Amino acid sequence: MIVITAPTGQIGSQVLDTLLNGVPGSVPGPREDLRVIVRDPAKLPDSVRDSVDVVTGSHGDAEVVEAAFTGADAVFWLVPPNPRAASLDAAYSGFTRAAAKAFITHAVGHVVGVSALGRGTPVAGRAGLVTASLAMDDLIASTGVAYRALANPGFMDNLLRHAASIRDEGVFTDTVAAGRAAPAAATRDIAAAAARLLLDRSWAGTGEVPVLGPEDLSADDMARIMSDVLGRPIRYARQSLDDFGAALTAAGLGSAFVDGYVDMMRAKDDGLDAGVRRTPHTESPTTFRTWCEEVLKPAVQS
Repeated sequence: MIVITAPTGQIGSQVLDTLLNGVPGSVPGPREDLRVIVRDPAKLPDSVRDSVDVVTGSHGDAEVVEAAFTGADAVFWLVPPNPRAASLDAAYSGFTRAAAKAFITHAVGHVVGVSALGRGTPVAGRAGLVTASLAMDDLIASTGVAYRALANPGFMDNLLRHAASIRDEGVFTDTVAAGRAAPAAATRDIAAAAARLLLDRSWAGTGEVPVLGPEDLSADDMARIMSDVLGRPIRYARQSLDDFGAALTAAGLGSAFVDGYVDMMRAKDDGLDAGVRRTPHTESPTTFRTWCEEVLKPAVQS
């Protein structure tokens, strides 16, 4: 029995789809029973809802995880964003504490969590959302469960938030230096890595599994590739951290998350994502050009 949290979200939905339909390149094994925790089961496709056991509610709720983890061998753990949380600790570790107790109570064998790069870097302790995510990893690891934290850089898929400005103005924005190269990963590769770990379960102890993508790219590199794929000039416009924070506040985020995002982006410009070397074990397959062709271009043209 594998339990999937956040099954209607960007990554969780792809983990669920992969577990239902098979991991690309893997030899199919015995079918696992799947259980999902979801606030609104109606958001699941009918075909999915008929194929899995559904527990309704929030996976931050003690009664919900007690029910969901009964008989569970493995759990996919993803904390949903709570931009109105009173603190980052409440949003990450606070949300996870009930599940951490339930891992012990129900002797869950393996947990795979979505986390971030940065552990061991000089800026890890002042990286906002990432610092809080790493603390959550430590909380889960302290339960004694076998745990793998997927250590992720920025998502290529975050550019979908800029699809309208790319289409209408030929521009995308971020806060990082235009020429600073860094890893980026496609969420489908993160989901595939999670599914492989959930199905394998021959691993023990705790650790990180970096998902780095196949190459480091700067914002200027991304603009060049997007221009090639879309067939028209796309440029990068750097936003100041002050303006970035003001935009988040205007969008209704609470002060804890605004500060957390700003601190994270400052840390990324200071090398937060540069602490892990790319190897055959840490790179993931989807290139940025392929992602632009298969994901961004249809979104911009829709």
